[in-house]
Amino acid sequence: MKKCHACPKPAVYHITEVREGEVKKELHFCEEHFHEYMTRLDNPVAEDDSGVPQAIQDLADDAEAKLADDVSCPNCGITFREFREHGRFGCPLDYDVFREQLLPLLENIHGETEHTGKIPKSTPAGSRQHYDLIRLRRDLATAVEQEAYETAARLRDEIQSFEGKMGRAE
Repeated sequence: MKKCHACPKPAVYHITEVREGEVKKELHFCEEHFHEYMTRLDNPVAEDDSGVPQAIQDLADDAEAKLADDVSCPNCGITFREFREHGRFGCPLDYDVFREQLLPLLENIHGETEHTGKIPKSTPAGSRQHYDLIRLRRDLATAVEQEAYETAARLRDEIQSFEGKMGRAE
């Protein structure tokens, strides 16, 4: 399920901008942000928070996107525009070269930018608990990195409790 471009809510409106037969932009909005978007369309002189007229900001965004499209891989020579047209990369290095363009795309499609995988149902309970502990530790590191100390403290306590339970079960 695609997420809203402006917030983490699920998108219920999907807008595809087509110019000269080519898809130029895909937008996905929740109910609330769709109405804001439509209001801006009705008032093209609207300004963003920085005081820049929205039409000018949109032009700047388009120019930035064109520059990103022209970046090419030093190994295979493919451009991001070619990737978008054909849907395939030319070599493994492309994932690093086009990382900045891919992250928003992956987050929009999958809701995440990291693969966490699945655990088979037949996996022993201890393995699942170990996986959960690893996930909690990763979440703790992320919370500390983002300076979300209340969340980090809650995760720390959860990890300690979890480790205590695992120690008794072994």
